[in-house]
Amino acid sequence: MTDKYDAIVVGGGHNGLVCSALLAKSGKSVLLLEANDQVGGAAITREFVEGYSVSACAHLLYQLQPSVRKDLKLKPQLAADDMATIALDEEGKHVRLSGNSVTGVSDDDASSYREFHKRMARFAGLLNTYFNKAPPRLGPMDLSNLVLLGRLGLDVRLLGKKEMQEFLRLIFMNIHDELVERFESPLLKGAVSLDAVLGTHLGPRSPNTILTYLYRLAGDSGRVALPAGGMGSVSDELAQVARSAGVTIRTGMAVKRIIVDNGRIAGVETEEGERFDSMTVVSNADPKRTLLDLVGAQHIEARFAHRIKHIRMRGNAAKLHLALDGLPTIAGLTQDDFAERLVIAPDEHYVERAFNPAKYGESSPEPVVEMTFPSCRDASLAPSGKHVMSAVVQYAPYALKGGWTDAARRKFEAATIRVIERYAPDIAERITASELLTPADIESEFHITGGHWHHGELTLDQLLFVRPVSGAAQYRMPVDGLYLCGAGAHPGGGVSGAAGRNAARAILGREKAA
Repeated sequence: MTDKYDAIVVGGGHNGLVCSALLAKSGKSVLLLEANDQVGGAAITREFVEGYSVSACAHLLYQLQPSVRKDLKLKPQLAADDMATIALDEEGKHVRLSGNSVTGVSDDDASSYREFHKRMARFAGLLNTYFNKAPPRLGPMDLSNLVLLGRLGLDVRLLGKKEMQEFLRLIFMNIHDELVERFESPLLKGAVSLDAVLGTHLGPRSPNTILTYLYRLAGDSGRVALPAGGMGSVSDELAQVARSAGVTIRTGMAVKRIIVDNGRIAGVETEEGERFDSMTVVSNADPKRTLLDLVGAQHIEARFAHRIKHIRMRGNAAKLHLALDGLPTIAGLTQDDFAERLVIAPDEHYVERAFNPAKYGESSPEPVVEMTFPSCRDASLAPSGKHVMSAVVQYAPYALKGGWTDAARRKFEAATIRVIERYAPDIAERITASELLTPADIESEFHITGGHWHHGELTLDQLLFVRPVSGAAQYRMPVDGLYLCGAGAHPGGGVSGAAGRNAARAILGREKAA
């Protein structure tokens, strides 16, 4: 005899938790199965060496949707809200960005940045409205799809003629050209370039990088927060809400296959051989893992399987964690400044040069770095008087030429430390332990194909109507009863909860319509 549920959610990442909680709150019996021993997916907190804890993959909160907070009554505890970004300069003449203001640049650049940020925030807000809805379906449309398309067109027109033209011009552009036209400060251009490409297989000169910059701003206009206890505290709160709503959560339960019977979903089977029945299975896993591995290509139409197989999801960001016996010295920074977000991206050309080797399967010898010292805000993450550093480092291609051997890992970690030493010359002598997670490690630990935390590039041919692919843009897959709720679905990655919420609404809406 097997257990039967109204819905089974595969994967306990934050989107899976959001989706399961909303389904349960609507009265559904829901089972959530997570392969790892803790829920949260890439948004977890764990020790990487005794006494030192870190947000293992995602380490900053900047996109959690207000609609998700409201629906689930979330009140995440924050160690810091609205962190500044400090673009480091070797001589200590740093540039600080906070909201729509920037210091350390000329008056002209400061004025231009205020105008630039205001416009980008407005465009990002427009996109964000549609990130919280299922996108219209391409092809034959029902009334609801026609209304949504018409509303999108109207909202773009409401920007006004000039701003509408600017919006349509910008979303196809690369961030490099816009920055060169607007600003003089190399550090300002470098910092904005980094924000546009972080977590992608793109450089500042790549098409669509203004779109990826807008994506980053969507949610809270770029406000960056640090959860108390690390990102795992956000996932823990979501899990508590889900359990309170009635969701059964089982960890350490890897799903071996999603069962298809006579062309429709029938349930799941775990690696241990347990079977759970349901006519609705919602996958928080990426599209490739879901459809090609768990469902199997034999159960889907060949052309659709071909499209899924060719989703671009080449991870290019590594995560470096350092246990430190004290804070390093950085010229021009006060101790309080270490509590902010620090970036190493001296100019837009540096960021592009860092990307160039990745085009040929090589890691960057001079990477770009986003650093935080979260123990400056949250003493629970490190022993008294000690500190932890958490950094996203680009570029580190998933398919590294020759593979991520021990020698390749040491080489990339050493290159990253050398870059940091230009600004913090005593960093190496402060290190007592380190951990490097390459995209291959991210794939292994968090079960993300290619180690790409967005479950696919955020480019125009993989967004909105065609995310993850044409024919599967509204969470419902072409196997009756199967849905996606993870970052590979609309709108994409980041700890926002939008995909999980949208998927739950799509499932409940379909049942209501039936």
